[in-house]
Amino acid sequence: MEISPFFLNLVAALAVAFLGAVVAVWLKQSLLLGYIVGGVLIGPYTPGFVADRAAVSAIADVGIVFLLFAVGLHLSLRDLLRTGPVAIVGGLVQVGLILGAGYAVGLLFGWQWLESLFFGAVVAISSTTVLSKVLEERGQTGVEFGQLAFAWATVQDLAAIALVVLLATLGHGGDAVGAELAWELGRAAIFLAVLIPLGLYGFPMLFERIALLRNREVFILSIGAVALGAAFVSSLFGISIALGAFIAGVVVGESDLSHQILGEIEPLRDILAGLFFVSVGMLVDPFFIVQNVPLVVATVGLIVLVKGAVIAGLVRLFGYSGRTSLLTGVALAQAAELSFLLASIGAGLQVVGTSAFNAMLSGSALSIILAPSLLDAAAPFARRLDRPGKVDLGAEPSVEDLGRRRYAIICGFGRIGQVIAEALDRRGIRYVVIEQDPRIVRQLREREVSAYVGSAENVILLQRAGIERAHTLIVAMPDPLAARRIVEQARRLRANLDIVVRTHSLAEVATLRKRGANQAVLGELELALEMTRHTLHRFGVSSMESVATVNGLRERASRAAEESGEDAAFWS
Repeated sequence: MEISPFFLNLVAALAVAFLGAVVAVWLKQSLLLGYIVGGVLIGPYTPGFVADRAAVSAIADVGIVFLLFAVGLHLSLRDLLRTGPVAIVGGLVQVGLILGAGYAVGLLFGWQWLESLFFGAVVAISSTTVLSKVLEERGQTGVEFGQLAFAWATVQDLAAIALVVLLATLGHGGDAVGAELAWELGRAAIFLAVLIPLGLYGFPMLFERIALLRNREVFILSIGAVALGAAFVSSLFGISIALGAFIAGVVVGESDLSHQILGEIEPLRDILAGLFFVSVGMLVDPFFIVQNVPLVVATVGLIVLVKGAVIAGLVRLFGYSGRTSLLTGVALAQAAELSFLLASIGAGLQVVGTSAFNAMLSGSALSIILAPSLLDAAAPFARRLDRPGKVDLGAEPSVEDLGRRRYAIICGFGRIGQVIAEALDRRGIRYVVIEQDPRIVRQLREREVSAYVGSAENVILLQRAGIERAHTLIVAMPDPLAARRIVEQARRLRANLDIVVRTHSLAEVATLRKRGANQAVLGELELALEMTRHTLHRFGVSSMESVATVNGLRERASRAAEESGEDAAFWS
């Protein structure tokens, strides 16, 4: 039986994606690094087997459709609006500034004006996918800078839609560029006018009807049909299939079934995303990097240093702390899937030359590779920047006002911290809050709650919050690295302080206890235990016996964590 070339190239791409991912995990690096290096190995610029670029690109086209459809599902327009002007205004200003900077750099390298404009657009956009992977690997998707970075990247993605239409129109050229641009924008507007109502009302109704069939395979097929169908229809309106899928994901993401849809396509998305980044790696010429070091360094510097600094500065101007500003800038200091799409459009229109195209690809790929390490390297510096922003915080409190009454210190005033505070309020128990968002601190001080702005990792801040006299320290922050440092610092300051901390990993429970926590609460475990207690009670088991069973399970989980340090020890 003859093996088709398409099948051979699919197997090769999956094989190098798998091997690259294994090596990346072994080296404790981002999976993206493994995918891109795997693509380089089967690309035309390295010896050995060379995959058919056209075949792999065809596979990658399907991959980017599902990838950007899933990215769109992740985004929430409501959350974007809740961030206020910082993400909307700041994101648009940043795209404009970096677009102009990239244009100027391109002209300095002797490129044509349109070529330079494409270059500026490529370096101005950051990747939501890279951002989500880097933050998920570190358990930081729920922290302040992570949420802000996601909202900022959303604005960039939306700006990229306009950039693709604008640059593609300019690339076609002609005497009536204005008329052509108006025509392309009109077609895009018609597409949006059709898709948005359909996505907000038609697709949710469709998915609800299909969900009633209670057949998972049919539900998954319907998701694939909608994603690919939206991509195909968008191409008829002159919009790229990737952006069509992204827009479809955004509007479908506003429905109640968005989480179920995302959960069903995540395995397929992960496979196809790996193939997409393999295809990106095939485009990278390592010899070009060696032969054009100044050009590649300038591109990486523009993406990482200049764009990161601009974003950090803009976030700071909106009153956020130095820590949040720095980490937001570093998290977004990388290129995007849409960057590769923009570069490919320019090359396809023959307005981007070989040198500029390779600089865009190499610089973008290197920025993605550097993204995880840069965020890790920035963390120690960010901890030194915990000073209030420009928000008027009101008068700084003094723990002396609490008198001799017992009080707790709550580190982090998100959803968990707020629930704990409400319970303490009902019992008349006083508390002090340490929170990084100056706006929350201002609101708490207006309610006459003792609150300090900054990170509780700061020893001086813990002392100002009165840790020497506090009865209990509650670490309610979602950042696991920050939680470790807070526990360590607090235990050094008070050997007998009661410390309770939240965590998302059973292995982390043992780590936190070794560092000094009296109680480490695993959200997933407590959810399972509460559901167990309810189920036993409904089956007639007495309340006392149900509680005893739940306590036994909790103790077993605690022993498993201390003995092995692995989640599987309990859940298996």
